[in-house]
Amino acid sequence: MPMLLIRNADVYAPRALGVQSLLLGGDKVLWMGPGRDLPELPAALRAGASVLDLEGMPLIPGLIDGHVHVTGGGGEDGFRTRVPPLALSRLTTSGITTVIGLLGTDDVARGPGELLATLYALREEGLNAWGYSGGYHVPPATLTGTVKSDLVFIEALLGIGEIAISDHRSSQPTCDELLRIAADAHLAGLMTGKAGILHLHLGDGPRGLELVRRALAGSEIPARVFNPTHVNRRRALFDEAVELARAGSTVDVTAFPVAPGEDACTAADAVQRYLASGAPPERITVSSDAGGCLPCFDADGRVSSMDVGSAGALLQTLRELRAAGLSLEQALPPFTSNPARLLRLGGKGKIAVGADADLVGLTASGSAGTVVIRGTLHVRDGAAVRRGSFES
Repeated sequence: MPMLLIRNADVYAPRALGVQSLLLGGDKVLWMGPGRDLPELPAALRAGASVLDLEGMPLIPGLIDGHVHVTGGGGEDGFRTRVPPLALSRLTTSGITTVIGLLGTDDVARGPGELLATLYALREEGLNAWGYSGGYHVPPATLTGTVKSDLVFIEALLGIGEIAISDHRSSQPTCDELLRIAADAHLAGLMTGKAGILHLHLGDGPRGLELVRRALAGSEIPARVFNPTHVNRRRALFDEAVELARAGSTVDVTAFPVAPGEDACTAADAVQRYLASGAPPERITVSSDAGGCLPCFDADGRVSSMDVGSAGALLQTLRELRAAGLSLEQALPPFTSNPARLLRLGGKGKIAVGADADLVGLTASGSAGTVVIRGTLHVRDGAAVRRGSFES
């Protein structure tokens, strides 16, 4: 495979390493050293290599988006409200190098077969892509008949989700039903070495995380198996989530828009509140809900308005954290090393020799100027140089 030489990069691994030069090849970081210059290479290697000078700009690990509706979400207000699938460059130009795809409200018209095919298509186009078995509802939608066998036999599926709780669109699962699904996720994870987590959609219902607390109190399942998302949609729910993280779960905040006066936290506010709480810093992640419908409902449960999750919300949240005074070293883990740890993706979320060559070079404004996925250049000077099969 062709090699890529990166010079003069201010590396955040996510730990700040200062100015470094890197040699990428065979989808890995082969060498990294301090300074602006690369070592002398054999002529045969140098002849076939591309050189990229970042001129001292920040180089960070590729962002891992743990909650993406790759097939498109929506459908809560009729078939016309089904969101189209996400194009490759919408993700890459947003600095996202790894996605975890899932089904939401519509796990009928859009089923697990379509999800898996879409994940494989994104892989063929050069993106890192995995997914979850199931969707909002219980019993979960599967390909093999059970979620446990889905995880055991289908390599691309890492866990179960997004099972909905505390939401009028959910199946109103009982604690026993939730425990059985969590047990299947945990056992499949033990058998395969996968994450084996239960990714839980949290609605704005008043029960909040009550079901999860009951499940933990009434079983031997490790807290790490339960992974609630959208926990910043209500301030009281976020406070519950912080306590759940202290008990051993990883909680996920969503980078959705928050209107003035709304009883919700922006993702940037949630990360700052979490870090200030003293809860374990490795147990919070940020995802975009890209491609998902963001509906508002009236008192009768009908859609009154809707928006669509944006892949660009992750870098926007990172910019807001930096503007609030956090260093890149402090702000990066919820987007990089924390989701890699949760999902057991050993080569992701870091910049190190032997790690996967998934890298993002930031511009002065904090946008993605350069994006490299598995050693291949996808974005240069802020523009996509590789596009999906049906992009113009």
